[in-house]
Amino acid sequence: MSDIAIKPVSGGVGVEVANVNIDETLSEGQFQFIQKAFVDNGLVFLRDQDITPEQHIDFAERWGDINVNRFFPKLDGYEKIASVTKEKDQITNIGGGWHTDHSYDQIPAMGSILLARETPTVGGDTLFACMYKAYESLSPGLKTTLEGMKAVHSSRHIFGDQSAYRDEMDGVFENADKATQDAVHPVIITHPESGRKALYVNPAFTLHFEGWSAAESKPLLDYLYQHATLMEHTTRFKWAEGSIAIWDNRCTWHYALNDYHGVRREMHRITLEGSPLN
Repeated sequence: MSDIAIKPVSGGVGVEVANVNIDETLSEGQFQFIQKAFVDNGLVFLRDQDITPEQHIDFAERWGDINVNRFFPKLDGYEKIASVTKEKDQITNIGGGWHTDHSYDQIPAMGSILLARETPTVGGDTLFACMYKAYESLSPGLKTTLEGMKAVHSSRHIFGDQSAYRDEMDGVFENADKATQDAVHPVIITHPESGRKALYVNPAFTLHFEGWSAAESKPLLDYLYQHATLMEHTTRFKWAEGSIAIWDNRCTWHYALNDYHGVRREMHRITLEGSPLN
């Protein structure tokens, strides 16, 4: 394990772990090294991973149970792998805005393991933002205000029958009838593994603060969204075939840039089950 190297990718968020393969040769010690890097940083990148879908699933299952997303299309023959693909003729992409996955669930997903299968030569990068830093850089007064607050999250307006975004995706998403649930989570959470506090709202799925109207909530939410995505809280990852990002939904946001029209991009995502947020 001594040859494993870890280095930050920016001052904002994320580390790259090098000199390790996550196929069947991955030792328990190497896995624990990656897992610790994930807990410590919330975002881990790997390069040059030549793995099969079976190996992708085997690696994911070492982390825990897999969450099969009810809205995303599945990779043929692999129910546990979501296909996040933009074809050459598509205009709208999946994930083209700041968000954290599954905040609309009562128990949000822990994170995801996203593998690049086919990438543009230029474009298609992903932005990530650190919600630890977003919280830590708030004023003491605003931290105190937010501590006791909760927010309502939903999937209805994104994946439901009346969603304009769903219409733009032209049948890519499945099971609109299952986009009926709302969830309430603390605005400031204590991460269940790291013990650090993080901001837990996001522009895609947060509707309003509990007990507040949407109109009352908007000014403060807009401020938090702007603050969370300050450049010093973020990083930008350039994909290549075989690249992997493992992100923690409890303490990061991500944004898939849609700047590669006319070029195909195929990514395989496995999502990991989480635990209740407090």
